Amino acid sequence: MENKNENSQAVKTKWKEEKAKLKLKFPSLTDADLHFEEGKKDIMFRRVETKLGKSKDEFSKILLEL
Repeated sequence: MENKNENSQAVKTKWKEEKAKLKLKFPSLTDADLHFEEGKKDIMFRRVETKLGKSKDEFSKILLEL
């Protein structure tokens, strides 16, 4: 069980870093836009893709380049 908790914490830490980079790159994004809830990543990604006017592939590429 600890391994799952450690993985969850690592994901949250990584997301905090990526979120900060996204906000620097796209100042129009807010904390609300980038709010991550477990199991709802796709909903958040669609919200951000729509706000930025990017396709799923374009946004995936942006994330990979962070």
